[in-house]
Amino acid sequence: MEQNGAKIIIDFLISQGCDTVFGYPGGQVLKIFDALYENKDRITHIITAHEQGASHAADGYARSSGRPGVVIATSGPGSTNIITGLATAYLDSVPVIAITGNVATSLLGRDSFQEVNTVEITRTVTKRNWIVKDVTRLQDTLYEAWQTAISGRPGPVLIDIPTDVQTAVCEVKPFKKVDKLPLSLVSESYLDAAALMINKSRRPFIYFGGGVISANAEEELLALSEKLDAPMGSTLMGLSAVPHDTPNFLGMQGMHGHYASSKAEDEADLVIAVGVRFSDRATGNKNRFSRNFRIIHIDIDGKELNKNIPADISMEGDLKDALGRLLPKLESKARPEWKDRIRELREEEDRHTINMMSKTPEGFLNPYKVIDIVSGFSEGLPVATDVGQHQMWTAQRYPHKGTRTFLTSGGLGTMGFGMGAAIGAGKATGLRSVLFTGDGSFGMNLNELTTSVTKKTPLVIVIMNNGVLGMVRQWQTLFYDRHYSETTLGRGTDFVKIAEGFGAKGRLVFTEQELENACKEAFSYDGTYVIDCAVDCDEFVLPMLPPGGSIDDIITEL
Repeated sequence: MEQNGAKIIIDFLISQGCDTVFGYPGGQVLKIFDALYENKDRITHIITAHEQGASHAADGYARSSGRPGVVIATSGPGSTNIITGLATAYLDSVPVIAITGNVATSLLGRDSFQEVNTVEITRTVTKRNWIVKDVTRLQDTLYEAWQTAISGRPGPVLIDIPTDVQTAVCEVKPFKKVDKLPLSLVSESYLDAAALMINKSRRPFIYFGGGVISANAEEELLALSEKLDAPMGSTLMGLSAVPHDTPNFLGMQGMHGHYASSKAEDEADLVIAVGVRFSDRATGNKNRFSRNFRIIHIDIDGKELNKNIPADISMEGDLKDALGRLLPKLESKARPEWKDRIRELREEEDRHTINMMSKTPEGFLNPYKVIDIVSGFSEGLPVATDVGQHQMWTAQRYPHKGTRTFLTSGGLGTMGFGMGAAIGAGKATGLRSVLFTGDGSFGMNLNELTTSVTKKTPLVIVIMNNGVLGMVRQWQTLFYDRHYSETTLGRGTDFVKIAEGFGAKGRLVFTEQELENACKEAFSYDGTYVIDCAVDCDEFVLPMLPPGGSIDDIITEL
C-alpha cells in the first residue's frame, strides 16, 4: 500500500492510540493538517492561541494520562514557539512528541521564508530529534521517535519533516504498536547490599520523586514505608505519588518544603532516594546536605547517580522492579523513638503554620485559605499550577489524593505553563481541571482562555492576585534590601472583564465567604470560570532555605 508522508504521520499516531493532538496550522504543515481533516472522525486536533500553549497542552495531556502528548507546529516561528514547552517537558521527564514542518529539502540552508534549523535549535531540549529528508525513512523514524520518548527515562522528542517529504509517496508497512525498550534491572548483589544497610538503620527516611510516578511504583513505595515504619518526603515532581494523608508522608522537602519533612531528612541516619535527581532546590548547600546520613540512590537514569550528591550505594534500574525485589529482603521494624521525634517535628511545623495564618484578618483570604476552600470542591480533579509563590503554596497545602493529578513545571520553572497544561489534562482525563496561578504568571499565556472557551473546557482558574511578582519580590525583601526593581506590577488588570471578553465567567473575591460562593458557581458551571482572589503582597512562602544555605539556615517566620 502506498501513502504520502502526511498520511503516514496521522495513521501512525492513530495506530499508537493517540486520540488528540495540539497545534497550530501553517504553510509548511498544510499537508499534515489536510490528513488530519480527512481523519477527523478518528483523531481530534485542538488549535491553541499560540504554539507555546499547544506544547504545554501536550505536556499536560502526557502528565495526567501517562501517554505521550503530541504537538504539531509549522516551520520558523511555529517551531521556535514550542521550544519553551519542549524544555519544560525535558527537564521534568515528560514524553512529548513534537512534529514540525519545514521548507522543502531543496530549499534547506538557503534562508528560505520561515526556515530555521529546528533540529539544531532543539537538540539540547529533547531526548533526541530527527529531520526526515526521505519519505521512505519516515515510518521507521516515527517508530523510533515514539519508542525513544516512552522508554527508560521518558522525555520529549522532535521530528522535523520538510514539505516535499509530506507530499512524497512510498510503500507503507502495516502499522504496529510501539513497545518500550526493555528496562535495565538492578543486580541482586546491589539489592543485598542495600538491604543490609537498611536493616541496620535506626532512622531511615524515604525521599522520592517523579521517577516513582513514571515507573508506576506507587504501591511499592508505600509498601517500603510501611515495612520500615519510615517517614517519607517528596520532591515537587513526586507530589501526588502518595495520598497527602498517608500516615508516614511528611510532604514536600527542600527549599520551600515542609519543615517536618526537611528536618526529618536531616536527622535521619539513612536516606533512601527513589526516582530523584538531588536538584539544587532540594539540597541547598551540597557540602552540608548529607553530613548526617548515608544515601542509597535508585534511578532509571544512570547519569543522575552521583551527579549532584554522591551516594553510598547507587543503583541504576527500573524502580518498580527494584523495590519489588528489595522488599522481601527487609526486616519489619517498629521505631518508637524515631516516630516520637517525627511527631515533635510535625507539632513544630503546625505552630509555624498557625502563626502565619493568624496574621490574616478574620474572614479575609490568605493563600492557604484559598487552597483549603477550593480543594473542598476539587477532590480527584487534575490540578495544574503556573510558577511562583502560588505554586509553592499549592505544593505545600493542596490535599493530593490521586496519582498524576498534580501538574507543575519543576525543572524549568515555566511561568505560563498552567493554562495549556490544564487544558491538556482536561482533555486527557475528561474531567474538569483546576489551575492555581498568580497575576504575573496568568498574564503570560491568558490568551489560551480562547482555547478553553472555544473547546468548552470545564476549567476553574484561581488567581492569587497580589499585584506583584511575588516570589521575586520575596527574594528582594529577604536578600536585596527591599529593592523592588520591576516586581510591583501596578497593572490594574481586570481579570473578570478579560474572562468575560473571552466568553468565560469570572468573579473577584476578597473574603472567605465570597470565595466559597464563587466556587459553588464555578464548579457547577460547564465551561471556563476565573476566580480572582485578592491576597496581600507581603504573604511569603515559608519555610524557606536561603539560596546556597542549608537546613541550619531555614527561615520559618519573619
